[in-house]
Amino acid sequence: MTERPGVVITGVSGRMGRMLATLCAGSDRLRLVGALERPGHDWIGHDLGTAMGGAALGVAVTDDPVAAFAKAQAVIDFTAPAATVEFAALAAQARAVHVIGTTGLDPADLRKIRAAARHAVIVRAGNMSLGVNLLVQLTRRVAAALDAEWDIEVVEAHHRMKVDAPSGTALMLGEAAAEGRGTTLEALRTPAREGITGPRAPGSIGFSAIRGGDVVGEHDVIFAAEGERVVLRHLATDRAIFARGALKAALWGQGRDPGEYDMLDVLGL
Repeated sequence: MTERPGVVITGVSGRMGRMLATLCAGSDRLRLVGALERPGHDWIGHDLGTAMGGAALGVAVTDDPVAAFAKAQAVIDFTAPAATVEFAALAAQARAVHVIGTTGLDPADLRKIRAAARHAVIVRAGNMSLGVNLLVQLTRRVAAALDAEWDIEVVEAHHRMKVDAPSGTALMLGEAAAEGRGTTLEALRTPAREGITGPRAPGSIGFSAIRGGDVVGEHDVIFAAEGERVVLRHLATDRAIFARGALKAALWGQGRDPGEYDMLDVLGL
C-alpha cells in the first residue's frame, strides 16, 4: 500500500481519543481522516485541532459513523460496549480494520464482535502495551509451572474515572493464568470479597481493584504459597503507550484476512 491508511478515532474528546488523534495526526505512516463523537456533543461540526485547543487539523468532528468509516482504512475505538458493538458492524461493512481497546464487554457483545470479524479485521485487546502483553505471556508460563497450592491474585489500580472493574487487563491476566492451569477463568474466578467469606477455594483466581487519583494503570499478578510469593508487575506511567500500540495495530491489520486478532498477534508474541 503506497498511500498511508486513513484512520478514524471514535470518542475523540476523551483522554484516549485526544491522545490517539494527536499521535495519528503526527504520524508519517497513518493519516487522520475522521473524528467521531456522540450526537449532541459540543465538538460536533468543529475542527478537531481547534476543539482540542490547538492548531486546525483539517478534520471536522462528526456524529455520523457511516460517513466517517466510508473514507477510512482503520477505526480506533476506546469507547463503551454498546457503541463498540455498533461500530464493529459498521466498520465491517466498510471493510476497515477495527482496533478495539474498549473494556467491560460482556459475552453477548463479544459474540456480535466475533460475527463482524467474519467480514473484516478486528484487533481487540484489553491492553495495547508491549509490556503488558509480555506480562500476559509470563503469567501463563508461571501458572503452568506452579500447581494449585499456589494461590493466584490479580491486583489492579487505575484512576478515579475508570468505570469498570476488574480492568480489561486484569481479566486478560486472569485468563492467561487459567490457561496456564489448563482451564478457563470462569471455572476458577473468585468474585469480589466482602464480609465473612470463609477460606479461599484451592486453585481459585481472585481479583482486587483500586481506584483513585490519576493512576494510569498498575497490575500485579501474585502467586502465593506457604512461605513464599512470586509477584509479576507492570506499571504504566503514560497512557501514550496504549495509543502507540493501537496505531501499530491499525497499521498491522492492513491487508490481513478477516478475523479477530489480539496484540499478541500484532507483536508477534
